[in-house]
Amino acid sequence: MSKEAPTIVCAPDSFKGSAGAPEAAAALARGARQVFPDSRITDLPFADGGEGTLDALLAVWGTPARSVDVVDALGRLTSAQFGISADGRTAVIEAAQANGLPQVSDVALAPERADTYGVGLIAGHVLDQGVEEILLCIGGSASTDGGAGIASALGAAFTDSSGSPISPGGGGLAALASVDVSGLDPRALAVRWRIAVDVDNPLTGPDGAAAVFGPQKGADSASVSVLDSGLAHLAEVLAGSPADASTLAATPGFGAAGGIPLALTTLLDAEVVPGSTMVAEAVGLSEALAGADIVLTGEGSFDSQSLGGKVVAAVRDCAPASARVIVVAGHVALTPAECREAGITAALSIAPGPAGLDELSERAEELIEATAAHACALMVAGEDLAGFGARPDARAADLADARAAEFAGARAADAEGN
Repeated sequence: MSKEAPTIVCAPDSFKGSAGAPEAAAALARGARQVFPDSRITDLPFADGGEGTLDALLAVWGTPARSVDVVDALGRLTSAQFGISADGRTAVIEAAQANGLPQVSDVALAPERADTYGVGLIAGHVLDQGVEEILLCIGGSASTDGGAGIASALGAAFTDSSGSPISPGGGGLAALASVDVSGLDPRALAVRWRIAVDVDNPLTGPDGAAAVFGPQKGADSASVSVLDSGLAHLAEVLAGSPADASTLAATPGFGAAGGIPLALTTLLDAEVVPGSTMVAEAVGLSEALAGADIVLTGEGSFDSQSLGGKVVAAVRDCAPASARVIVVAGHVALTPAECREAGITAALSIAPGPAGLDELSERAEELIEATAAHACALMVAGEDLAGFGARPDARAADLADARAAEFAGARAADAEGN
C-alpha cells in the first residue's frame, strides 16, 4: 500500500435510524480525505437486501426514486417508491413500501388479514417500465400470506371450492382449493425475479414464518396456528403432491417475510438469493474493490452476525487479500482477535466516550467521519511501524489483545479483593 495516496473504497451499510448508507459512505469518504487528500476515494453505499437497499442502489445507479399509488397490507391506499437502474433493465422493490409494519402501525395489527397485494401492484407498475429483472427486497413485512397477494395482483386467481376468490391474507389460505395462472401477466413470467433473503427459516413448523415472525406482526398463539396451517395448505395446492409440498415447506429461506418466496418461486420461477450477494452484483462490488488498498465499511452494530451474510462479510469477501478492511460501527462487539480471525484489520466504534443512543444518532455522520479519519491516521502510523518487524494490523491487534487481558486481570484482582 502506498501511504501517500492509497486507493480507498467506502462501502458501508446504513446505520439504522441514524444515517443511511449513502450518508454513511459520504462521511467515511470525508474522514479518509482528511488524511489522504490526494487519494482516489470511492463512495459505494451498500446493503444486505433489507431496509435501506432501495436508497443504496439508487445512490450507486444515480437515478431518482419513482412513486406509484398502491395499497398497504390492509388494503388501504398508500404511495410506494421503487427504483430503476440507469440502463432501464433492472428494478428494485422494497416490499415493505407496501406491506411493511410501519404502514399499518396506526391501527391494530391484523396478522390474518394482512397481505402482499400492494407489493404485486408495485411489480405490475415496474413491468410497465419494460424492465428485464426485478430485485425484490422483502424484510419488514406485516403479512404472512405466502406471496399469494403478489401473485393475485399479477393476475393469478386463488379460489375456494365454489370458485370464489379466497379472503385476503394468510387467514384465507385454509379455504384455497385451486390456483388458476391462465390470467397471470405474461411479462411477470418473462422477467427474471431475484428475492433477497437473509434468514434461513423454513416455511412452516416451529422455526417457520408464522411461529418465528408472526408474533411481531400481532399474531397470538391461535393466529400463529391459523397462519402456519394456511401456509402448509398453500404449499400443498401449489406443489400438487404431499412430497413436493413437504420439500417446499422445509426449504431454508422460504419462511422469510411471511413466506413470500413460496408463491413467487413456484409460479414465477423466482430465485432466492442472499441479500448481500444480490446487492453486490447489482452495484458491481467486486469490480469496485478490485484495486483498493483500504476498504472502509460499517454498520450500526458490528457483532458475530455481521460475519454471516451481512454487508461487512460481503465487503470483506470481495476485497483484495492485500487490502486493509476497516469496520466503523456504532457498537463493536468483537475482540481484536476475533476481527483478525475473520479477516478484518480493525473495528472502531464511533462512540467518543460514554454516550446515549440519541446523542450518537444525532451526531452519527460527524462521528463516522471523525472515526474514519482516526482509522486512516492509524494506517499511516502502522505503515511507519512496519520496520519493527510486525504487520501493522497484527501489531495493533496484539497490543489491543494485551490491553484487554490486562484490564480483565485487573477486574479479577479487584473482585478477589472485594
